[in-house]
Amino acid sequence: MRAFLFAATAILWGSSAIVTGQQAVAGAPEVSVGYRMGLVSLVMFGWSLASGQRLSLRLADHPWVGLQGVLFFGLAFIAFYHSTTMITSGIAALILSTSSLFAALVGWIFLSIPVTLHTVAGILFGVTGLGVIALPQLAVLSSSTETMAGVALGLVAAACTGGGTVVAMRNQRAGIPIAVLISWAALCGAIFSFTLALFSGVSFQVDVSGPYLAGLAYLAIIASCVTFFMYFSLVQRIGAASASYTLALVPVVALLLSAIFEDLMIDAYVLGGGGAVLLGNILVLSSQGTRTGPHQPAPGKSGTL
Repeated sequence: MRAFLFAATAILWGSSAIVTGQQAVAGAPEVSVGYRMGLVSLVMFGWSLASGQRLSLRLADHPWVGLQGVLFFGLAFIAFYHSTTMITSGIAALILSTSSLFAALVGWIFLSIPVTLHTVAGILFGVTGLGVIALPQLAVLSSSTETMAGVALGLVAAACTGGGTVVAMRNQRAGIPIAVLISWAALCGAIFSFTLALFSGVSFQVDVSGPYLAGLAYLAIIASCVTFFMYFSLVQRIGAASASYTLALVPVVALLLSAIFEDLMIDAYVLGGGGAVLLGNILVLSSQGTRTGPHQPAPGKSGTL
């Protein structure tokens, strides 16, 4: 059962990147994210009620849950959706995987979480890996403005995911049940996304074809609700430190699918840079695992988009 949960979590989260890329071109990303987060919130509220959990939050927790929703379920997803319209979903997922590095930095700055030599080494490996991947594009910057914008948006998504994960850790420490926390945070993310779409003047019209609706259901229910429960079940079985290594496999799955369906060229730059990024993630996650109990996820242990 442990092996199944481990593999299924990595595969489902890894496959979500390519589906996200398909959703991003079927309508304004802000609107698609709003619909996705609204559906996630609806399902999680239903689950929370069915399991007898209290939905109310303490007044002091309201701004923190709202901040998690805006960062993690709003800005991060919107930036990632935009990124996949400019670069392949596999590269976007690889860049997003650096969220653990950003989480370590944010945790150190705002929560005084110690930064170990492993963490520093992991951040250096991650930054170097991204530089190697971007090197061919930097060499022809004048003709690859869109590609570099996609990389920049991927980094924005990673930074927001990392920051949102640190806020989520604060909210979990406050005793908010995971299902209830996801319910309210996803709702805040949906409200933020729709509000941003309204003020940006983008069209709320999306492709309501079968593939779009199927993709929306897959991302909201399977890649979000179901996979979150699978991941936290794995955390309970083998501990947060061991479970977190599923996140190192997610970009590998995304890259393989991108090579198959998006004709991504897996060259020496992608292999070398991707290997450095993954090694950086492993170093950061392993250093966080030594400070975190089995029921308390460390800052970098966030899912993919």
